[in-house]
Amino acid sequence: MTDSAPDVFTVDVHGHYGSMDRGLGELVDRFMSGEAGEVAARAERSNIDWTVISPLRGLVPRFSANPVIGNADAEKMVPATPGLLQWVIIDPREPETFEQADRMLQHPWCVGVKIHPEEHGYPITEFGEEIFRFCAERGALVLTHSGEQNSLPMDYVPLLDRYADARLILAHLGNGWDNDPSHQVRAVQASRHCNIWTDTSSARSIWPGLIEWAVAEIGADRILFGSDTPLYLAGMQRFRIVDAEISDEDRALILGRNAEALLGLTGRDPRSGW
Repeated sequence: MTDSAPDVFTVDVHGHYGSMDRGLGELVDRFMSGEAGEVAARAERSNIDWTVISPLRGLVPRFSANPVIGNADAEKMVPATPGLLQWVIIDPREPETFEQADRMLQHPWCVGVKIHPEEHGYPITEFGEEIFRFCAERGALVLTHSGEQNSLPMDYVPLLDRYADARLILAHLGNGWDNDPSHQVRAVQASRHCNIWTDTSSARSIWPGLIEWAVAEIGADRILFGSDTPLYLAGMQRFRIVDAEISDEDRALILGRNAEALLGLTGRDPRSGW
């Protein structure tokens, strides 16, 4: 595979690190695991400048993950690993995660908040108010899993309409519990304040036509590159955007320029220390 756009600035907004523990089978779980250094090395080989990660320990196993321990580990691991940035995880039923987020969002390597209603097992309609009030007050960007019944993209729209200062990335463009690939795009279109984006971190993104359709519907400026590394191979996910039938300008926006602006990365060097 030849990368025809090696010099295009690239930010992977949706990464993880650690051991997968979903009971998928020993070999499959091992394939979907990767420690922070391995995630960073794969990204560098794939011409990805920055990867924003959250710890798998804070998300899996389903319903019994420990986001407090995961956040504490990421707080140490990320600044020690060039090329990585941090999402701090909030589970709204774990008050300590709000305290961690309040502190960690002050770190230059922590760019926002990660939530996962499906893995943590709560409906966003019940807990979203507290989450987005907290994040809007701090100007914190939020990345959320989306597309399943606890995290339906349209359920976020009223929250983002009420909190104009909040900003949200709906993960997994094309993901839908009902096999409808349009959920994320329709939510972006419905947003009153244009404060919702989507990312490409879904196996669905490898469908021919999905990226191109999304660009036509909402514009490349509302789409960010994400890989879900190490669950998926980051270089393959990047090449899907490189190979998309879109303009070079749109490609540059999706791969990195949108994230550069949204995450405040201008002037930061991924190879320098903190």
